[in-house]
Amino acid sequence: MLIKVHDGMDQPKPRSNSHLNGRFENMTITYYPELALFLQETNGDTGMLTVTYKPPEGERESLDISLEPETRDLEVLNVTLHQSPTKAYTMPDNINQWFSKCFGYPVVLAYLGPHRRAVLRTLSPNANQRKSTSCKSWLSSMTSSLSATILRAKSQEDGISFADVAAYLVVTEESLQEVSSRLHYGTEMDITKFRPNIVLSGAKAAYEEDYWGGITIKSDFQTVSDPVEIILTQNCARCVSINVDYSTGQAAAGEAGTVLKKLMRDRRVDKGAKYSPIFGRYGFLRSGDAGRKISVGDGVQVSKVNEERTTFGIIYNFRSYRETLM
Repeated sequence: MLIKVHDGMDQPKPRSNSHLNGRFENMTITYYPELALFLQETNGDTGMLTVTYKPPEGERESLDISLEPETRDLEVLNVTLHQSPTKAYTMPDNINQWFSKCFGYPVVLAYLGPHRRAVLRTLSPNANQRKSTSCKSWLSSMTSSLSATILRAKSQEDGISFADVAAYLVVTEESLQEVSSRLHYGTEMDITKFRPNIVLSGAKAAYEEDYWGGITIKSDFQTVSDPVEIILTQNCARCVSINVDYSTGQAAAGEAGTVLKKLMRDRRVDKGAKYSPIFGRYGFLRSGDAGRKISVGDGVQVSKVNEERTTFGIIYNFRSYRETLM
């Protein structure tokens, strides 16, 4: 995670006091839209992360960073993100200086390493069982995924990384198309602005996923009786980040800059986040499924449907469950 360093009185004030930890300010695209100018690509064969800075004007620059750097000599940093504290490591000076040059102000890159953030209780899948029904309909396919392999945490108790508040964010193409239909002049909504790591197609209607309590993924890598399961616990409330122009690192002009306002009209459907429109569902991997493989094109089953939408801030019990697949 990138963190802005506030060292002197002559520097601009923090853009978000809620993200301030002493002199360090967590950078999120909501308050730092220039983050959109950085692209990342991982290479599992070399164990490297390549970050490319693409300014609106000027040449691109790239930096290679080890996905598992040596931490023995790195400074330990206390980080609190969305009320969930953890420890991290400050990456070496050459890396921090590269980012600082690109941004034009002091920045450090924090490496989480073996540490994890606690999952907020209202998002945890381990909380009084919600009334729900089973559903054995298959969506046509998984159209996008962050990775072909579900990695890292061995159980839900291990916590989450620097991802927002959950390990996974599930959205549908049908809901994306509905958002695009609200925009004039043939403007289409860019799915990357919603930042999902799983995109599904084949829902019967837009925003059907508001009621989903879980999905199972039938991959070619698994037997039919042993699917990967993702428990969906809460809605994702949206902010001005969906209005950012990724080519300029600023608020978008024209129709692309009105998406949040258009969704405000009728998508404030979560009583626990009544001032924010909802798009997508937060999810967690079932305990024991870490390391399993999924891929684009896998069949997906909606295995649990809630009778009503969940409310952010209310604790439910999303206990593990297994459905017999069709």
